[in-house]
Amino acid sequence: MMHRLYPILGAAALAACAAPQRTPEASVAVDFLTSSVRETAHRGEDDLLSAGLGLAGLRAAPAPFADPKKPTPQELRRRAIQSNWKGIADLGPLGRYGELYGSVANVPGREYQAFAQLPHAHAPHRVLVQIPDTFDKDARCLIVTASSGSRGIYGAIALAGAWGLPHGCAVAYTDKGNGTGYFDLATASGVALDGTRADAGSVPLEFTPDGYTSMRDAGVATKHAHSGDNPEADWGRHVLQAARFGLAMLERAYPQGAPYTPRNTRIIAVGVSNGAGAVLQAAGIDDMHVLAGVVALAPNVNVAGMQSSRPLYDYTTEAALLMPCALSDRRFDATPFARLQDHIAPLWTARCAALQAHGLLHASDPAAQSAQALERLHANGWTDTALATAASSTAFDLWRAVAVTYASSYTRSAAGAMPCGFRFVARAAADRATTERAAWWADASGIPPGAGVTLEEAPSGDSTDPTLSGLLCLRELWTGTSNAASTLRASISATVAALPRKGLPVWVIHGSEDGLLPQAFTSAPYVSWLRSNGREPLYWPIAHAQHFDAFLALPVFGDRYVPLLPYGYAALDRMFAHVVHDAPLTGADVPQATPRGAAPLDGRKLGLGL
Repeated sequence: MMHRLYPILGAAALAACAAPQRTPEASVAVDFLTSSVRETAHRGEDDLLSAGLGLAGLRAAPAPFADPKKPTPQELRRRAIQSNWKGIADLGPLGRYGELYGSVANVPGREYQAFAQLPHAHAPHRVLVQIPDTFDKDARCLIVTASSGSRGIYGAIALAGAWGLPHGCAVAYTDKGNGTGYFDLATASGVALDGTRADAGSVPLEFTPDGYTSMRDAGVATKHAHSGDNPEADWGRHVLQAARFGLAMLERAYPQGAPYTPRNTRIIAVGVSNGAGAVLQAAGIDDMHVLAGVVALAPNVNVAGMQSSRPLYDYTTEAALLMPCALSDRRFDATPFARLQDHIAPLWTARCAALQAHGLLHASDPAAQSAQALERLHANGWTDTALATAASSTAFDLWRAVAVTYASSYTRSAAGAMPCGFRFVARAAADRATTERAAWWADASGIPPGAGVTLEEAPSGDSTDPTLSGLLCLRELWTGTSNAASTLRASISATVAALPRKGLPVWVIHGSEDGLLPQAFTSAPYVSWLRSNGREPLYWPIAHAQHFDAFLALPVFGDRYVPLLPYGYAALDRMFAHVVHDAPLTGADVPQATPRGAAPLDGRKLGLGL
């Protein structure tokens, strides 16, 4: 019999020589890291998802530090996870998180953290990978995400971590060049890889501003505002680097399964708010087909050539100027936060008068002025439902805080030369300042004011409306002709999303009553643009949903709205089944939501069959 095999073996050998040999897949390189990788284990009373706090602990007062002046890395991590959960999810008892939807299961595993950097960037972005002990080696899945807002590295844990870790997926995070690694110029100190504070030059820091030695009196520098990088233009690149870091850390955790590549590990990108904008940017530049699917909740996204698409800075500075006056209109008398405090109504009426004095409104009496401001907003695409939820951002002075940070970022300004005379300052007395500074990495949101850092501006001399002159200056950076205005608009132009490849599943979800990132300026034109270019995105505009799930725990506010996170989890369920198990991707059935009311959330009101 053997002699009969010779011709067969010979033919096979000749065919092998003639056919091109398939090169084995190579491990993913992480030559973009600027620090060592910090590996930590998190099991028992210190798990990956809630740092051992569980739902009750996440809801509770801030997790304590044994020594408030020198918290340990473990204490800082626990508090950072807690503050980011509280900032994103509705953890109030009426919201039924963890009971009706979502998970805070105890997930044991390991974390891998490092600083990464793009070739052209001044500052690094922080990357983190959480790998559960239950990682499914047979259905390899990596969720990659970016922080919402300007938050630190755990800024998407309530979305990406809460879904991915209990499903046996690894989760890779990036702060996308923003984050809470504040640099205190007075003490020349910043944030080390483990979250503790350290002197510049002693260890690699999350952010060290150029020329810091000559800016001791300039206050506090943040990476988003002062890195000089315009990080928003690179959010997609940050996400793709985080995905590569995730694959490399999977290989470190489970070397027997190496290599881990996009060919054998399905990568789903997901984010909310700015994090959603980041994953959509990543989808548009994913030339290597790293991503298998994308889920974006309430994205900060804008596209070129769509008249209704508006950049964040445009409508934020418009809202900061006009909305206090417009919300004085009687139709908003019953709107939460529009009449929150007794002193707000006079301030908002004063804004109407100040706008009239500057020639921006022409009516003579307060009622007519508020009607005119409202008409201006309507003409520019604002709806009454968006305005009603935007009352919260107006009452909390959020528009000004956002505009200041983004203006500094877009104009590439240093901490000592921020536009329009603004600065970030820590004013507390020495002992309190030390404890606040030690907790910045865990407690801050990435955009001052907050966590002991105040937002200050040059005195205007107008006691009736002291913030107006600064707001007019910020608006002029969008509408004006100065060199700074040209730089700002060029930076914003660099942030527009590019077209994803054909066949990439993209799912966009947005609250129809979002007042911070109105869908009329963001998701709706983005989805229309995709469809006009032959793409087939899934789109869920969710009735009675707004931007901040965390606000639903507040009295009255939560009665009117449904949370957005359940729809993100539902989309991830279907996306996972599609990209990992080849199930059909279905999403034409837009859920029909109804307001929660004053009672605990009823799953039927979400329209998801819960």
